[in-house]
Amino acid sequence: MEREPGNVHTSQLDRRFAWRGRSVAWTSRGDGPPLVLLHGTPWSQQLWAPVAAVLADRFTVYQWDMPGYGASSKAPDDAVDLGVQGELFAELLSAWGLARPHVIAHDYGGAVALRARLLHGARFASLALVDVVALAPWGSPFFQLVRENSAVFEQLPPAIHRATVEAYIRGASHRGLDDASLSMLVHPWIEPGGQAAFYRQIAAADERFTNEVESGYASIDEPVHLVWGAEDTWIPVDRAHRLRAMIPGSTLAVIPEAGHLIHLDAPTGLAAELVRWTERHRDVPAGTPVS
Repeated sequence: MEREPGNVHTSQLDRRFAWRGRSVAWTSRGDGPPLVLLHGTPWSQQLWAPVAAVLADRFTVYQWDMPGYGASSKAPDDAVDLGVQGELFAELLSAWGLARPHVIAHDYGGAVALRARLLHGARFASLALVDVVALAPWGSPFFQLVRENSAVFEQLPPAIHRATVEAYIRGASHRGLDDASLSMLVHPWIEPGGQAAFYRQIAAADERFTNEVESGYASIDEPVHLVWGAEDTWIPVDRAHRLRAMIPGSTLAVIPEAGHLIHLDAPTGLAAELVRWTERHRDVPAGTPVS
């Protein structure tokens, strides 16, 4: 694994992992039991940065960008679907030497973690799922439109593409985004290669990747906690209640006045909930099943 020279885009992720022609940007910081953060779409690890800083006081926190996102490679011929990402995550854990880390996942990252757990042999000390993709139906009308016309969207003039991405991302927040937050989320998709990558990852979205593992949720025996924004319009809170009923012993916290971008709508509430959850399980022997 190579270190990445620091620059405006990759300074937070200073290491690289090569996997099947892809380059995965990652970093770790802090001290204590290992804890891995997974981002969703169309985000990157930057969305987790404030929470990571808090958790690094008590854990060794691993952050990474999935291929096709953020500072990782965006080669046009590389598949970026959930099947690929789940397999990669399991192999990345092995490369890091993490047998049973604590895991916190948002959005697509939830499906990635669940697929790694149920299909690729990964095990966790605990699992927190934050507004995750896990149960059908998922995917907005915009998702459907892009899936059917991705080649057309890739050819949009840059200004129209930027406006499209900005409008789409704004819709994930309940409280509204300030200019700095919006710029942080949009930037990876307007830099070179970003426009095509944005529409490729949407085109690769397919409910079969969650349908394939849904029946396995009842077999998960690690401690699982669900955290959801009460006002999430991308993945409504009814999914949280369904998922809680499917995963034995799981618990649920619903954060008021927060949408899908719960990190920005309710940063204090999210951080407090995740600190409470991780502290509860920090010293539990890895792999202890739900009692």
